[in-house]
Amino acid sequence: MTDETILEKLLNEVLDELKPEGTDAETTDPETTEPEMTEPEAEGQDTTEQEADVTEEPEPDTPETEQPETEAEQPEEPEPEAAEEDKVETEITEGKKKLAKDEKGLKNAQRFLIYLIAFLAVVWILFFKIIGITHMPSDDMEPRVDAGDLLVFYRLDKKAAFQDLIVFEKVIDGKKTLCVGRVMAAPGDKVEITDDNRLVVNGNVIIETAKFYTALQKRGDRVTYPVTLGEDEYFVLADNRSQGMDSRYFGPVSRKEILGTIITLFRRNKL
Repeated sequence: MTDETILEKLLNEVLDELKPEGTDAETTDPETTEPEMTEPEAEGQDTTEQEADVTEEPEPDTPETEQPETEAEQPEEPEPEAAEEDKVETEITEGKKKLAKDEKGLKNAQRFLIYLIAFLAVVWILFFKIIGITHMPSDDMEPRVDAGDLLVFYRLDKKAAFQDLIVFEKVIDGKKTLCVGRVMAAPGDKVEITDDNRLVVNGNVIIETAKFYTALQKRGDRVTYPVTLGEDEYFVLADNRSQGMDSRYFGPVSRKEILGTIITLFRRNKL
């Protein structure tokens, strides 16, 4: 071993003792150790290496594709004049429909009015010219007809026959009074009420078998017997012979005083 080697070894031992704890005391041979590079040099070397590693790959040729149309084809807008004409035609059509509806409503109203007038005319003709309805004003016709019963009479039949019930108006004591009576003698007949309370027509005694008839009596001197009836006169008696107002009181009934012949009645006093 040479003196230089021994000195170098001793020098390294001294340096090792003098080096602080926790630090590496390795010494490298200046000949074998590579010099350290600074940070800029290291970064430059790394970048160079990365660029060398990356190989340029040729970009593949891609065929050019047509770009789709972004804007959809818009429908053609109608011209302003055409739109205005369509609007006018629509208004005309709606106006015609409304006019037709109004005309239909008017026709229906007219038809209803005609039917109503026709109905009222029929009712008026039926109940004022053909059929009449009245109530029994008194007890003159008891027990067959009671006071208050509804009487339906036929206006066109004023040629009453024997035993028909008639409705007539008679002036009694200066007042027109509604009366109901039974026809006992027709125009041209001769009527007599005897002293024994019998009714004689044309010389024939009228026999009344109904039990509810009371004795027939004269009513004072108002009527002079025998009575010969005129062309349009009738002799009328009430069924309530004791109290009823009839031809014994006011004389014969003329045809013009007759309102009609009773065809049916409705009992009201029993309701």
